[in-house]
Amino acid sequence: MAGATTSSCIFCQIVQNSTSTTLLHSDDKVVAFQDIKPAAFRHYLVIPVQHIPTVRDLRRSEEDYTLVRHMLTVGQTLLHRDAPQSKHYRFGFHQPPLNSVNHLHLHCLALPFTPKWKHIKYVPLGPLGLIEAEKLLERIKPV
Repeated sequence: MAGATTSSCIFCQIVQNSTSTTLLHSDDKVVAFQDIKPAAFRHYLVIPVQHIPTVRDLRRSEEDYTLVRHMLTVGQTLLHRDAPQSKHYRFGFHQPPLNSVNHLHLHCLALPFTPKWKHIKYVPLGPLGLIEAEKLLERIKPV
């Protein structure tokens, strides 16, 4: 479940500033950085400071909703700043078993995909594929 940072998690190590990763944004809730294997013109990851393994660990709560909304706002702000000429953006989370790191992370993409075939990895495919950030927000919005 969600908790403090874990020493074995590469994203927790980035949060703790124990890697050479350059942060594009940092606050008390999230950090953002470039994806090491970019799939688009600009490809950033926004991760929570708190270790939350996957989207399945998020609940319909004000706390989780506010966190994901903040992650999306940070990603949108960075892409609009760094890739204002892009006409299309995509924001989403991979769902288990297709997530690469067990630390919640929002993919923020300024299109086009590079190379073009990389779009396959970022297609919303229901319960297995990418879940768009806005759809996740609908799912976890408090009643």
